Amino acid sequence: MEKIRLRACALIIENDAILLIEFKNDHDDGVHYNLPAGGLEPGETLIEAATREAKEEANVEVEIGKVAFVYEYQPTKNNCIYGDTHSVGVTFECKLKPGSYPELPEKPDPNQTDVKWIPISELHSIQLYPEINQDIIDYYNGVNYRNYVEESQLQEANYRVNKKH
Repeated sequence: MEKIRLRACALIIENDAILLIEFKNDHDDGVHYNLPAGGLEPGETLIEAATREAKEEANVEVEIGKVAFVYEYQPTKNNCIYGDTHSVGVTFECKLKPGSYPELPEKPDPNQTDVKWIPISELHSIQLYPEINQDIIDYYNGVNYRNYVEESQLQEANYRVNKKH
């Protein structure tokens, strides 16, 4: 039976900006961004994991809100672009608790380089993994958005957009 990795993500938007974790790329001198997120530990709920990941990666305390969307990566449908582990990420709308200010944690992930507020208006100019930039913008703007994102659909949509240019 195939193992599925369950992940919890924190979507933190304040003052028209989103809180993201910056990582150096393995393959070049560039950077990419992720939401504060990670896999569940044994005995942990999704809400507990999202709370822990926000603390571990951005050094913030959060209040967990509603589910914003669910993202699924199925390796064989995506040519294993992100490895061979089937994963499902549940992204929660979160708010910073009063007095909580994002900063690089004392012991960040080895590839983590920063914690940054990125203006929503600049979200399309950065490399975000997974590539859910437009989903976040649609969610933020309150327009109809897909609350279930399948990686293979992202690849097809990006291919169609890039082919037009």
